[in-house]
Amino acid sequence: MSPPTRPQRVAGLRSRASRRMERKHAEQALRDMQTNLAHVARITTLGELTASITHEVNQPLGAVLTNAEACLRWLDRATPDLDAVRRSVEWIIDDGKRASEVIRRVRALAKKTEIEKVPLDVNDVVREVVALVQRELASHRVSLRMELAPALPLILGDRVQLQQVMINLVMNGIEAMQSVTDRLRELVIRSRRDETRRLLVSVTDGGVGIAKEDAERLFDAFFTTKPSGMGMGLSICRSIVEGHGGRLSVSGNEGPGATFQFTLPVTLFAA
Repeated sequence: MSPPTRPQRVAGLRSRASRRMERKHAEQALRDMQTNLAHVARITTLGELTASITHEVNQPLGAVLTNAEACLRWLDRATPDLDAVRRSVEWIIDDGKRASEVIRRVRALAKKTEIEKVPLDVNDVVREVVALVQRELASHRVSLRMELAPALPLILGDRVQLQQVMINLVMNGIEAMQSVTDRLRELVIRSRRDETRRLLVSVTDGGVGIAKEDAERLFDAFFTTKPSGMGMGLSICRSIVEGHGGRLSVSGNEGPGATFQFTLPVTLFAA
């Protein structure tokens, strides 16, 4: 067989370059689609959290009004109590910052942005999510227990995407316990390093549990056990976790309920 001619070699190189370019475009299109789906899921979740978000904003705003009225009373005295006024103003500033922080977190979740991976403390991500879902926990009479290991190493992650994963897992846990009436509705969030030195975050509920045949299918797109579910939440969560080099899984508890957990690699400088 004769060796390829120069035109044939050039054509072969062009063909391989074209295939590489097509593959690159297809991979980018897939990433864009995953980003869009994740954004839609976040917006949907924020709609479900409207009551919680409103409560988290109204609480500090109510305190601002109370302290502002107190300021006026201190100033209206024959001899204004300036120390009390100063304390009230400081409380107003603190409460204003609290309300601003809630709005900032909600805006970050609602905003469609490029993935930005930075060093993060996973316990901070958990606490930020808990602040957003407090009202949901209270309205569904679910008690929360957190067992967060101290001084965990940092991970390299996108804060908004990991918050999205946590919100989804917490909301699923709350929903799983809606029908529970004969025992305490308790949700447990834990963080620690696992046997492979990766970070592990788990969300355990005491709900109805998960059938063995459904355990793996839960992460398939459009599969759902909920009457009104779309079946995209957990699929998107798994994609996010895998995009961070981790793994999301579920297992049944020895008692009632289920545990969702995900692992994440620690940053190189923290390992």
